[in-house]
Amino acid sequence: MKAIDVKKELKKHVNLEKKEFFPRFFKTGPGEYGEGDVFLGVTVPHQRKIAKQFKQLPLTEVKSLLDSKYHEERLTGLFILVLQFEKAAEKDQKTIANFYKKNISAVNNWDLVDSSAHKILGPYLIERDKKLLYTWSRSKDLWKRRIAIMTTFHFISKGHFEDTFQIAEKLLNDKEDLIHKAVGWMLREVGNKDLTSEEKFLKKHYKQMPRTMLRYAIEKFPEKKRKAYLNSKI
Repeated sequence: MKAIDVKKELKKHVNLEKKEFFPRFFKTGPGEYGEGDVFLGVTVPHQRKIAKQFKQLPLTEVKSLLDSKYHEERLTGLFILVLQFEKAAEKDQKTIANFYKKNISAVNNWDLVDSSAHKILGPYLIERDKKLLYTWSRSKDLWKRRIAIMTTFHFISKGHFEDTFQIAEKLLNDKEDLIHKAVGWMLREVGNKDLTSEEKFLKKHYKQMPRTMLRYAIEKFPEKKRKAYLNSKI
């Protein structure tokens, strides 16, 4: 199995309409968050199917995908990595997690982050030192900051909220809309598990939170309570 074979398969599924649409959708223009990203025009369902075909691709070949200028080749590489991690023994999970961290610069758009961080770093770090996430939460790199909060999605699923809250606090004054959305989303996920815990955090911070972050966090609240938060009347 070689990376070149994955690339050949992807090119069989190029959709020219998607190739034109994706650069706009993922904001690749000058000064936008995805500036310079390049797309083949392959949809996610096709990428996932191909990833399953090549789920035993050696890491050296996965690296070739992650080094690609093409968004879909990087994402397919991450799908393969997630599949490998899920089936790996503990020793091999460590190898995969370290490989992921070493190649983190390839995880450079929101869908790449959201498809991999909580599925690799989440289960790997849940019982380990999480210092890396706190370091990344202070990074100048937008994607490292998003990875920091999105990794906690796995922790939330297991009923552990403290890291989500601590990282969210560090990101309250972040200037990026993509961080506001991610933090609000994770707070909402906490609420799905334990509404009391989410509201305790919100009551302390909601007046400071960016509007988008707050809207995401309270999206599923009853209308009356949602308006109370938005109008600072809690």
